[in-house]
Amino acid sequence: MKLSDFDFDLPEDLIAVRPARPRSSARMLVAQGARITDAHVTDLVEWLRPGDRLVLNDTRVIPARLSGVRRRHGGDGPTEARIEATLLEPRADGSWAALLKPLKKVRDGEDIVFSADLSATVTGRDEGAAHLRFNLAGEDFDAALAQAGAMPLPPYIAARRPADAQDLEDYQTIWAARRGAVAAPTASLHFDAALMAALAARGIAFSHVTLHVGAGTFLPVKVDDVTQHRMHAEWGEVTEAAAREIMETRAAGGRIVAVGTTALRLIETAATGPRQIAAWQGETDIFIRPGFSFRIADGLMTNFHLPKSTLMMLVSAFLGTAEIRSVYAHAIAARYRFFSYGDASLLWPEG
Repeated sequence: MKLSDFDFDLPEDLIAVRPARPRSSARMLVAQGARITDAHVTDLVEWLRPGDRLVLNDTRVIPARLSGVRRRHGGDGPTEARIEATLLEPRADGSWAALLKPLKKVRDGEDIVFSADLSATVTGRDEGAAHLRFNLAGEDFDAALAQAGAMPLPPYIAARRPADAQDLEDYQTIWAARRGAVAAPTASLHFDAALMAALAARGIAFSHVTLHVGAGTFLPVKVDDVTQHRMHAEWGEVTEAAAREIMETRAAGGRIVAVGTTALRLIETAATGPRQIAAWQGETDIFIRPGFSFRIADGLMTNFHLPKSTLMMLVSAFLGTAEIRSVYAHAIAARYRFFSYGDASLLWPEG
């Protein structure tokens, strides 16, 4: 299995930099094995049956991108450097792992001053990331970060425009509850109150799970033999209630549809056997690629992913490599919008 097996040519003008409005008006490609239908997210109601269950990731994206100043007093007088910080994840000792640009402009022990009375001391570094200990904690930290931070847009959007106030709403799901992600579970961004009400009226059930999406989701695969790739671990939880709801839906003949690859990876991590799942909490580095045996999910709603990414491998595993190639060729020809703010696909494997 080579990295090139998951490559394709994507016209740059198909990369979405803003979401559809309203959210549920986005287009949705439905693939039933090799059979493709063009639809819209609002049509999701028609593609599900009463008694089906959607599994939703309730992680909340933090405004993890910060701009600050490092001030230094030396023999040549005071100097300062502008530092851009992107928070990656909290560490066990209460500090944060963060990417600093430029990292070489900051020494361990120095402070970076942000806005909203927020500052941080660089306490160490490893593997290209710095360790930041902030001057605030708890609710005070959350409030200052909300004021000082910007949404950590994916690189392919950030390269085209800066994050702005609209992204604080656009890059967050309507059910976001548990803060900790630095990237959104983007398939979920297509849901709005009107769609949720229509699904509920149809008899569709919902279960919430949590997977805090990390910046590792954007890391490129650097090995040609993809079996040698190692995934970045992310924290997740399937509660006893969610596991019970999924099992009850299974017992009643309903289908389990994961909304997003994050929800899919989590429930497959928590699987205890074919069509069996139990409560689970911890870090998962599950790597789903062709040959993987799915035990929980019957369907997957997801956006269109980057070439040569682990998510391309995941959808290839779920629907079939040849089928995904056809799906993406159709999506490009029909000018679907790609990536985080783009259109959706609904994948139903045959059999």
